[in-house]
Amino acid sequence: MKSLIKTVLVIGGGFAGMTAALQLSRKGFQVDLVEIDAGWRSYGAGISLHGSTLRVLAQLGLMDRFFEEGFVSDGVEIRGPDDRVLVTLPTPRVAGPDIPGGGGIMRPALAKILSEAVRASTTRVRLGVTFNELHQDADGVTVHFNDGTEGRYDLVVGADGLYSAVRAHVFPEAPKPRFIGQSVWRAVLPRPHDINTVAMWMGPTLKVGLNGVNKDQAYLFLTEDRPTNDFVAPETFVETLRSLLERFSSPIIRKIASELSSEHQIIYRPLEQMLLPRPWSSGRVVLIGDAVHATTPHLAAGACIGIEDAMVLAEELGAAGDAATALAAFEARRWERCRMVVENSGRLADIEIHGGSREEHASIMQVSMKTLAEAI
Repeated sequence: MKSLIKTVLVIGGGFAGMTAALQLSRKGFQVDLVEIDAGWRSYGAGISLHGSTLRVLAQLGLMDRFFEEGFVSDGVEIRGPDDRVLVTLPTPRVAGPDIPGGGGIMRPALAKILSEAVRASTTRVRLGVTFNELHQDADGVTVHFNDGTEGRYDLVVGADGLYSAVRAHVFPEAPKPRFIGQSVWRAVLPRPHDINTVAMWMGPTLKVGLNGVNKDQAYLFLTEDRPTNDFVAPETFVETLRSLLERFSSPIIRKIASELSSEHQIIYRPLEQMLLPRPWSSGRVVLIGDAVHATTPHLAAGACIGIEDAMVLAEELGAAGDAATALAAFEARRWERCRMVVENSGRLADIEIHGGSREEHASIMQVSMKTLAEAI
């Protein structure tokens, strides 16, 4: 006999978790969202978004808010170390004829848009709370929380990120996140007037890019090869990033380097990836987002595929009702697309680290972006 899903617990209040809570609540499920950070903060600088992510935001009715807070554009320019454009990659307008094929926004701004929508839904949000224990049987999951309370749910969704505690609990033998030999530097600065779309400069061992995040600011990202994952002291951030930018002959990049300061919200992060082999669920507990397919930012699709996970999960739960059928359908729809993003992102990193073919690099990006434009 099928046991219908009515109550859902979402663990983790990041982009994937918020989207899952929002869409599940809109489909009539009783949803609790717990987030361990009592301030429900979103860290980081800017984030680049594909048209496929904008498509989801449009489906959620949040594009007007995105237009207010973010930046949209068409195409991706691939440049040499100078300002010469080598190729322009198209970005299809998959979210609608009036919505450009890509965009950017500050991470806290996107988090605010989603959290406001979650707050306005029927979702019950509990901050500063996470689980201590999960005990499941054929009919549901009993959850013991760190504040001493207990709950009973038909389904638990683990959306708690790269170092997921839910994944460790359900799949203790899961692969650990792997450092790929690259790190990324990020900063937020005034948007150059002659940069109106995503632009990336390809150097022999470095790649730097710019994308608008609102009408006045741009998000800068630079990938640097690093054979070991060593600590980088924050007090060295400005001078280290400046010296990396000065390796490019581009007048645009050199001007940014000369004006760089601690006011530009510089962030350094080693790049890690992890793809959990199937299955992505165990009984009545399922993983989504970075908890199951953490990718490097080479395709700017990590948030995209996590948000898509949430939409597909809600759709399949609404269609099937029972956990086994819905989770099997969810996984079947998501595996190949998410595998492609993780593996193609990793291949782009390999090409950059080992000085591989720029033609292969551009081809992988073009094929990947075309695939991401397809319906989910």
